Amino acid sequence: MNYLKHVLLFLSLIVFSICTANAQPGLEKSLAESELEEQNLSGYHWKMKMMLPGEGVKAGLHKLPPTDLETNFWNSAKVPGDVYTDLWKVGAIDDPYFGRNSVRCQWVQQYEWWYAIQFNVTDDLADRIARLDFEGVDFACDVWLNGTFLGSHEGAFSPFTFDVNEALRIAKDRLGSSNLLMVRLAPPPAVNSLVAGRKTPWFGDYWRDLTPFGITGNVSLNYSKEARFKDVYLKPLVKSEKEAAVSLELEIEHIGKTAKSVFVNSQIEGQNFSSKAIKTSFEVVLKPGLNTIKKEIEIDNPQLWWTWDLGKPNLYVSKVSITDGDRTLDAKETTFGLRKVEMEWNPGFTRDEVSFPRTTVLNGKSMFIRSACWGGPPDIFVGRTTEDKYRKLIALAKDANMNNIRIFGWHPPEIPIFYQLCNEAGISVWQDIVPLGTGNFPQDDAFVDRIIDEAVGVVKERRNNPSLIMMEGGEEMFLRATDPVFTRRMLEKLGGKLQENIDLPFVPDSPMTDEPSQEAGFKPKEAVHALAYFYGMGRWLMEDWIKGMNYPIVPELAVTSVPNVESLKKFIPENEIWPPGLSWGHHWADLDHLRMQNFDTFGNTRTASLQEFVDATQDSQGTVFQLTIEHFRRNKPKTSGIAICHLMTYWPDMKWGIIDNYQTPKRSFDFVKRAYQPLLVNLNFTKRRWMNEESFKGEVWIVNDLYQDYQNLTATYEILDQDKNVLVSKSKTKIQVKENSSKQFFTIDESILDKVKSSFTVNLTLKDSNGEVVSSNTYQFLIGNQELADAEMKKMGEERNLNNQKYTYGNYFMFYPKYNGEGKQVEGKTDEVKAAGFGN
Repeated sequence: MNYLKHVLLFLSLIVFSICTANAQPGLEKSLAESELEEQNLSGYHWKMKMMLPGEGVKAGLHKLPPTDLETNFWNSAKVPGDVYTDLWKVGAIDDPYFGRNSVRCQWVQQYEWWYAIQFNVTDDLADRIARLDFEGVDFACDVWLNGTFLGSHEGAFSPFTFDVNEALRIAKDRLGSSNLLMVRLAPPPAVNSLVAGRKTPWFGDYWRDLTPFGITGNVSLNYSKEARFKDVYLKPLVKSEKEAAVSLELEIEHIGKTAKSVFVNSQIEGQNFSSKAIKTSFEVVLKPGLNTIKKEIEIDNPQLWWTWDLGKPNLYVSKVSITDGDRTLDAKETTFGLRKVEMEWNPGFTRDEVSFPRTTVLNGKSMFIRSACWGGPPDIFVGRTTEDKYRKLIALAKDANMNNIRIFGWHPPEIPIFYQLCNEAGISVWQDIVPLGTGNFPQDDAFVDRIIDEAVGVVKERRNNPSLIMMEGGEEMFLRATDPVFTRRMLEKLGGKLQENIDLPFVPDSPMTDEPSQEAGFKPKEAVHALAYFYGMGRWLMEDWIKGMNYPIVPELAVTSVPNVESLKKFIPENEIWPPGLSWGHHWADLDHLRMQNFDTFGNTRTASLQEFVDATQDSQGTVFQLTIEHFRRNKPKTSGIAICHLMTYWPDMKWGIIDNYQTPKRSFDFVKRAYQPLLVNLNFTKRRWMNEESFKGEVWIVNDLYQDYQNLTATYEILDQDKNVLVSKSKTKIQVKENSSKQFFTIDESILDKVKSSFTVNLTLKDSNGEVVSSNTYQFLIGNQELADAEMKKMGEERNLNNQKYTYGNYFMFYPKYNGEGKQVEGKTDEVKAAGFGN
């Protein structure tokens, strides 16, 4: 049997070529005869036009003749894409990422936008069903084909389709076969709570108020015979590492009016490893309409999918077809993996403290989640995103020793290439299935059902990916919920519906330790969003804050930094680079916080030069991340996972990511990479500032997330002064480390600080019996008075609080005296506005 990917063109069907004679160059497509079933309408053949809301139909755009030239003179556009990127490329707006241009783009979201494409269909479709498929439109649209209204759609994440046999123009000649597809994009929603779960929130303290919208997924014409696949699910049934099966679960649509007997044919074999093909064929009777078919298939010598640190990410490929005699009615190819995900209760927490088990067990092995909140997609504007960006980011996540990526509810479910790359890399995915960042939405059943329908569609589209291992319902929904009881009821209903479609763990929300969550009946130690150091900057020195946290899992750990200087030059105007101009504030540079975390890390704010300040913010972010990660990893198995916030950023901001919008790692990336070593030698200590007369004291721990024992290891520590002179170097030998463990092995007590002037470094090295380094680590300390530093940090925090009270958080005018009335006022366009307290 010849299994063909559904992206090829049917031989018996249509010509797909660009007409050049007596036609609109680059616009008219014809579909040639081939063996493939899809006519891809994505690409650069689209055109776009702006209209006032409601005026496009009044003007008759939907009735334009399909043979006319008119749309050829609209602005060029690309699908998949977005309105802003299309307008930027044709020069209608300046780059929204640069300076404060995004403010000047807000007019775009007040209009409706018409997208058009012309194409040709030249072969008779009498024995075929033609359907127009949209992978996604953000957010609301109306669709016409040749003046025939096909329908409307709302929801950014759900695909939709129209049968179009009656609307298609089919002929052998160019004019008679010309078709015109029109899509009207409505102005994007203005209130997030009214589209919760069906559109990504377009605000937060790393983005300004500009709402993305566009035709964000591929568009295609697909042709099928009387039976076609609506869904193919390879449900893994793993009993052990040596015994597994798949439940082949099919949804087949039969177009005919009477029942029909057909054969379903399946072939399963290894995709990234060699295996014998498992072939199955069975007869089914299809009734008119939608048919659900299940068939269990045993897998000989199963090769399970693992995260990269626990094993190999083995993948299978399934090829399934529907045949009627020698006719193939439909065929589909699907990549999947065999894995079993369970949850265990975290030891050390009682049922009065937690409501859910939070230790992930993959194929029978408990794993510590070393994660980052994704922060994506790579660009908030789909038209700027490329596959290369995804490839680079997933590779960087693995390079940082992460075994998981968390997509939380301020970000959309990702596109297929993201999950494909995670599948291949052995990186698991922890996902809020749809973005739910608020519980304050209408409580009527119809509204809730629309959210659930969207979420079920999302999970069905993604459930063949073995990398998807954990589901959540919302992101801080309870934190803002005025009716926590309703919010809990809604989320539990959502979870139930999701688990009807995929056998994965589900937790309603995160973190569920806030007051509304407690009112809804959750427990006080469910999880922690470790954000208090940043949002409460000044209350503690970092180490005092860190050692007070004790939770089973940490879905978010956040602190900020500034991108690299070369990256800054790409989005900050030259005259605003240094000292920081207004564009810094617009891109969410929390200048008070950044100076304070620099002080905490280095003992001063490091504001003398641009390079010094940038490096310091990244090192301080990295230090907070490293020490907090190591604190919770030492606490395993009581704590079972942590996710920094974020891996990267979807526009060039000055906030959370350890990789900037240009896929350039910050210095903080290396701190996280060290802290996430699966085998980690690390130092536990009480403070970062020491007096010269004190002995330096610490504990050397080894954390092992691998299922491998280590024998006869040697651990070495050395202490260096600020000039890199070695003050002491000592080793411990014959260290035995058990698999999946965390243990203190020895202490350090050295009276050498009288030789240090300002700062010192502690380096740790772990070597195996062959002298090979298997783990290394480093820490920076200061000579100083801990109590005085704490008092100074609190003083700075009080000043920061006063600023926030006066201007509100996020109002960057607080940093610019010429803008806030606390200095000489701006007098003209050439009067430069700079932040106070920099460059001196």
